[in-house]
Amino acid sequence: MKKSKCQTKLLLIGLVTGLINGLFGSGGGTVLVPCLVFLMDVEDHKAHATAIAIILPLSILSSIIYYRYNVVDISLTAKVAIGSILGGIVGSMVLNKLSVNVLRKFFGVVMIIAAVRMVL
Repeated sequence: MKKSKCQTKLLLIGLVTGLINGLFGSGGGTVLVPCLVFLMDVEDHKAHATAIAIILPLSILSSIIYYRYNVVDISLTAKVAIGSILGGIVGSMVLNKLSVNVLRKFFGVVMIIAAVRMVL
């Protein structure tokens, strides 16, 4: 793939990821991982790690905007952040131990459960 076409594709993937994150509070994993794996041929483990790395600046920016609109519950955020940090540490260590096959199945199951819960 030509470099400019690849960069354009990545920019569009980033745009969609940011838009979904801004609207729904998700996008890094749900949009970015499948796009990187299936559209850009990025290895699964790298796609998941890249999504996590992209979530940080995306979340900071979104949080600032939400805070300006006074829709952030700081107390709730602090409590959930503690568990999220611990879960992130464990999850990142487990990611490196999973085969691509297991990782894809686990990710797929989580996405299906999330989709069903959103619809119901």
